[in-house]
Amino acid sequence: MTVSWYLSDIGRAQGLQDLFKRQSPQRLKVLREHAIAQSVVSSNRIEGVEIDQARIGTVVFGHPALKDRDEEEVAGYRDALNLIHERGATLPVSEETILNLHKLCRRQIWDAGQYKDKPVDIIERLSNGDQRIRFRSVSPDETPVFTRKLVDLWSDLVRERTVSPLILLAAFNLDFLCIHPFRDGNGRASRLLLLQTCYLAGIDVGRYVSLERLIEDNKERYYETLEQSSKGWHDGKHDPWPYIGYLLYIIKKAYDEFEERAGEIAAPRGEKTELVELALQALKGEFSVTDIERLCPNVSRDMIRHLLRNLKEQGLVTCVGRGPGAKWRKEGNTR
Repeated sequence: MTVSWYLSDIGRAQGLQDLFKRQSPQRLKVLREHAIAQSVVSSNRIEGVEIDQARIGTVVFGHPALKDRDEEEVAGYRDALNLIHERGATLPVSEETILNLHKLCRRQIWDAGQYKDKPVDIIERLSNGDQRIRFRSVSPDETPVFTRKLVDLWSDLVRERTVSPLILLAAFNLDFLCIHPFRDGNGRASRLLLLQTCYLAGIDVGRYVSLERLIEDNKERYYETLEQSSKGWHDGKHDPWPYIGYLLYIIKKAYDEFEERAGEIAAPRGEKTELVELALQALKGEFSVTDIERLCPNVSRDMIRHLLRNLKEQGLVTCVGRGPGAKWRKEGNTR
């Protein structure tokens, strides 16, 4: 039930995403830059990699001489992010892409872009100082086979369209983490793959709001749902829904934040009119003022009614019924 709600909310938010993307790119530039910086910092910080706050802007947006290993890894993650943002939905999910993203984010580490050569177990450090094995990942010998199988399953299900792309990308992410193909850097690679598969599913909110920062903000739930969903994975008896629900929650939160932040940026004169016109193009069949409000949350109801009256006078829309809940119908091109 929860997953269904998230899918519905994300579907509505995608309509808003498309509307905002039609606005002046300059309006969203500040969001893009802010998201890149937050993504680079948060994804590395989850793994214990941090750099001097005063150096973040220089390392992320400049080409400085890097001072230490942590700065190398932050700059590498930036390079991987840039590749995904530049290629978007044209970057395929493939073994080559997975290895390349890992190589980029691990920079000059000796095994960057290479599968693990020794067993890597997921270790949890308890509050009393003890450790326990939380999950045994796939053996080194089987890792390349499992990774290729994962990529093949992704391609098959995308082609067959029997599973929601959002559920598919979350399940893909879970399987990747359970395979744990690398000695180190699996978490960062998984977050890069999350962003990439979101693009392929038509979700590019990660360009404007950092998914990594939202995961860091909800880190306890991340580890909790990952543990719940990985139990029984090797035997095919695991329950993927806790982790799937978690990632869908992160995407929904990103859209909520995008809507709020984009609305705070002052719109040029006439742009709200354009937003309403774009919303009308997206609506099918009869619609109400409330339907437009959902797609244009930063446009007042009075302005929407004013624009509808103007379009009615031009013969482009017709009011069907009476009262506040009256329906409207398009009669022609509203642009």
